[in-house]
Formats: sequence, structure tokens, C-alpha cells
Amino acid sequence: MISSKVCIIGAGPGGATAALFLAKMGIECILVDKAKFPRDKICGDALSGKVVESLNKIISDFTHEFSTEKFQLPCHGVEFVAPNLQSIKLPFKKDFETQKIAPGFISRRIDFDNYLINEVKKYSQIKLFEETNISFIEKQNDGWLLKNEDETFVCKTNLVIAANGAHSQFSKKIGGIELEHQHYCAGLRAYYKNVDGLDKFNFIELHFLKEFLPGYFWIFPLPNGAANVGVGMRSDFVSKKKINLKNEMLQIIATNPILKERFKNAELMDDIKGYGLPLGSKKRKLSGDGFMLIGDAASLIDPFTGEGVGNAMWSAELAALQVKNCIEKNNFSANELSNYDKAVYKKLGDELQLSYRMQQLVNFPWLFNFIVRKANSNKLIRDTLMCMFDDVSIREQLKKPSFYFRLLFKGN
Repeated sequence: MISSKVCIIGAGPGGATAALFLAKMGIECILVDKAKFPRDKICGDALSGKVVESLNKIISDFTHEFSTEKFQLPCHGVEFVAPNLQSIKLPFKKDFETQKIAPGFISRRIDFDNYLINEVKKYSQIKLFEETNISFIEKQNDGWLLKNEDETFVCKTNLVIAANGAHSQFSKKIGGIELEHQHYCAGLRAYYKNVDGLDKFNFIELHFLKEFLPGYFWIFPLPNGAANVGVGMRSDFVSKKKINLKNEMLQIIATNPILKERFKNAELMDDIKGYGLPLGSKKRKLSGDGFMLIGDAASLIDPFTGEGVGNAMWSAELAALQVKNCIEKNNFSANELSNYDKAVYKKLGDELQLSYRMQQLVNFPWLFNFIVRKANSNKLIRDTLMCMFDDVSIREQLKKPSFYFRLLFKGN
């Protein structure tokens, strides 16, 4: 049997980041994952400024180091395509054409997650167990007892951090997180090569097509001329409309007047794979007696953009700080750990709720068309939308009717 103050279940970006922050603070932990790295993870593969911010706190000069990796592409912005097929490109920074290092990146998760695991292996404070599937979890008076099926792994710990993703059994059985279709998104991901028209600055593309609302279609460029292509739609709409997402995705590629030309020489590189996104559009309890939930296991995915990695890493840092407090106080109670919930929602709560409201805009395609058209013809509006990536106070305006009223009277 091994023992530790902290055991983290799941070594994806959330779990690995929590372990790295703990190691930087000199706190030992156990990190367990059922897979052997490198392993694939179905995802959009975009790494936002949140990811960069987190890793710059852990890895010396991460931004420069990661920009030299061959498995990544620098990403400078996002292109939104409205239902009427008008589009707008919004760079993450105004001077993006002259920036030497981009504020974001795109990398296949098989590569990025393995990059983090290699960082984990540099720290003696982190005991990493791969190919270890926790099948037995028991709360005891003085902590938790965790085992795998053949009991080659037996662990006693004061605190469990569940970072094992959207299908975490710990989150469901112990954390009480329920699957609610109105707060869940179904998605598909495929890898293509030879997609035409990819942006030279690697802008990611989000297409809100009238034939697929309230869902969206994406194209994210990848190294070596590849692209991550996929669709996402809230699960309650998928169920209500009895939508076959794979058929819809292939239909879009084959028939959309713009996309069919861009995909005429494209080749599917692998199977089309599906996954679920537990959205942070509802406030949930994220901790309890001796445990915390982070990332997808805590349902912290952005309801509008679908971003999960950045939010997972932000919650991981907050969880690590809470661990430090718990150890210093020798207090792992539900009351003490509730401070983690407060910290997460203080940092992410407003943003998640605003993203939920933005998600609902997709139900009004005429409004989406209008905003894109006005933004293309008015620099002030375009700059305002661009600032949303860094300034939540700007995003706050989107929930006010007066914002759209002002748009009506902006000159071109």
C-alpha cells in the first residue's frame, strides 16, 4: 500500500496541471491514469490563452519553448461564419501580424497531453501510475482507500482530486454530478488532410450554418496540412430533433456551397469519433468531504466556445492552492473544501454564465447575421467583439438589450 496526502485521478491537462502546481509548492502527490501515454483524447485541439497563462507559471518560458515544438501550430485568432455565410475574423491581439509568438496554439491532444506527462516525470514529488484503472473507492474515517481491480495499486489518501473527464464515475457516484441534456453537448471530431482555404495565421473557424442550428461546425488547422474538423450541438436538441451527427457532418461537407469546394480534395485520415462535453452553464457543487472535482469532471466546459482545457487548468491551479491550505490546517472537511468552489466560481462563474447567454444567441440567426454584418462594416464594433477574448466586462454587454440597440445606430 502507498499513501499520500493527495491522490489525483486522471492525468489529462487538469490532473497533470494540478500535480505540477503541487510539485512547484513542494507538495507530494500520486497521479493515476487508466491509459498509457501517449494516448489520444477526442477534442477540438485548440489551446487558448488560459492554457498559456497556466503553463507559464509552471514551466520557465513555456510560450517560447512550446512554440518550437513541431507538433503545434501558433494560433492568432478565430473566424466566425454566420448563418447567411458572411464571416468575420477576430484576432486575439490587434497587432497579431507582427507578433513573433502567438497568444494561443493548436495541437493534437495526443501530443499535448504527452508533453505535460513528460513535464510531470521531471518531478520527484509526483508519483505517476499509468495503466491503472481505479475500480474501488471507499471513504473511511481518516481519508480514502483506492484500489485497481487486481489490487496491484492500493492507495490511502486524505484527499482525492477527480480529474478523469466527462465520464468520471467519481463525479457521478460521489460528487453527485448528473448528466442533464440541456447542459451537455454532443460532438464529433475527425482529422482531414488537404482542406483548402486554411488561414495563414491559423485562425480557427466556427461555422454557424443555418441548416445545422443551433449546432456549429468547426475547422481547426493542424501541422503538416491537416485539420481538426467537427460538429457540436447541445444534447437536448440532438435528442429532440433525432439528429444523426455523423450524417449531418458529412452532409455539410458534401453540400454546403462554400465548404464542399474547400473539401473537394480533402481526405479523411481516421475514423470520425464522438464525445460528450459537460457544459458549465449550470452552477454545481464541486467538492465535498475529502474531495474536489476539476475540469471536465466538474462540468466546467465553456458553453459557447466549447473550451475545456483552459478551464480545466485554471481549476487545477485553484485546487492545488486549496490542497496547500488543507495540509497547513490539517483540515480536509467539506466545509474547508467549499472554499475551492467559491474560488472557481469567482474566477470562472461570470464568464460561464455569459457564455451560456451567448450560446442562446444561436437560436436567433437573424441577430447573428446582423452582428457579423455590422461588425464587418464598423471598426468600433469589430474591436469591441475582439476585446471579448480578454475582457469579460465587454462580454457583459452582450446580455443587455441596449448593446444591440446601439448597434442599430452605429454608422458604417
